[in-house]
Amino acid sequence: QVQLVESGGGLVQAGGSLRLSCAASGRTFRNYQMGWFRQAPGKEREFVATISRGGGTAYYADSVKGRFTISRDNAKNTVYLQMNSLRPEDTAVYFCAASRDGLGYLRNKYEYDYWGQGTQVTVSS
Repeated sequence: QVQLVESGGGLVQAGGSLRLSCAASGRTFRNYQMGWFRQAPGKEREFVATISRGGGTAYYADSVKGRFTISRDNAKNTVYLQMNSLRPEDTAVYFCAASRDGLGYLRNKYEYDYWGQGTQVTVSS
């Protein structure tokens, strides 16, 4: 089992940057593909980015491509989401998630087995 704890959210002006972190418990972090999702009020939870177990491959939603970067440090059991050029429409609760068996472009939330509690990101205009 993996426990995930996000941090790094906050209030930022449009055009600004934030870096989210997700710390995982356990010694098998490197065995999980990791992802970031977000959920705005009244909307479905949507895919943001995912990264392979070794960190060499990443996929992004079109809405964040070129602005967000997902990365991981397996020695620190942590996955990151660097968010630049933030827009008001990026406002949401951001969740990290771990997939035990998934591979590739994991966009479906049902392919992930473990979730963090979320961290709020608010972008003001």
